[in-house]
Amino acid sequence: MWGTTYVVTTELLPGGHPLFAGLLRALPAGLVALAITRTLPRGAWWGKATMLGVLNIGLFFPLLFTAAERLPGGVAATLAAVQPLVVAVLAATVLHQSPSAWHLLWGVTGVVGVGLVVLGPHAALDVVGVVAGLGGAVSMALGVTLTKRWGRPAGVGPTAFAGWQLTAGGLFLVPVTFLVEGSPPAIDPTAAVGYLWLGLVGGLLAYVLWFRGITTLPVNSVAVLVLLSPLVAAALGAVVLGQTLGPVQLVGFGLSLAAIGAGQLPPPGRSPDSVSPPTPRGTPR
Repeated sequence: MWGTTYVVTTELLPGGHPLFAGLLRALPAGLVALAITRTLPRGAWWGKATMLGVLNIGLFFPLLFTAAERLPGGVAATLAAVQPLVVAVLAATVLHQSPSAWHLLWGVTGVVGVGLVVLGPHAALDVVGVVAGLGGAVSMALGVTLTKRWGRPAGVGPTAFAGWQLTAGGLFLVPVTFLVEGSPPAIDPTAAVGYLWLGLVGGLLAYVLWFRGITTLPVNSVAVLVLLSPLVAAALGAVVLGQTLGPVQLVGFGLSLAAIGAGQLPPPGRSPDSVSPPTPRGTPR
């Protein structure tokens, strides 16, 4: 679902308003989720949900779009693909899990694979863009790690949990969007279809599934799944936009898919239980 963002943005949405697209992707979806579940945070979860919403959405979106605007798409996607490596480091410091050479190896393999798929011969670097791209990867990696550490409060399902974070991230984006981009663009029927797709599918449905998965999978297994997004974007570029995939890109596809698959397995000689920490207290399975 997230892999469709590029083709939807370039083919359906008005140009020059990426933050507005992020805002419409987050805030309406969050409010819909809250209306459906009628569940609000309680106690310490007001602060936790706000922090997770800012990390996973409110900060991540502006940094992602800044990197996308200042860097070639391939460079931005490759920087985003370092997230599994950041998660591996954070898992050791925040979750107190021993670093796994297995996951680090396949994380590096995944970054190389994505780079082969999306990096072109004229890839240029911009310092601000690189910092934004790495910052976005760190922001979401920290959000994923803290989500795994805190779990979900008892009796709260993934739809409400996603709604809290989408709303918090969307509210954070409101002043940022209007300070940076000014007035919103005119929305024609084509753009409306694109915004609806990003909000209902790329926002609400995708994040409900994402936060459901985070609480049930080992954190390193979750992190490596983000490599699918640039691969789907490249595949849609070939199918929908007629972009060509050469032999080097196909090799990169294979490496990335191998990294995603291997990231779901325990390191050789260790059982699955030894790499998956106990579910946080109060988290429904």
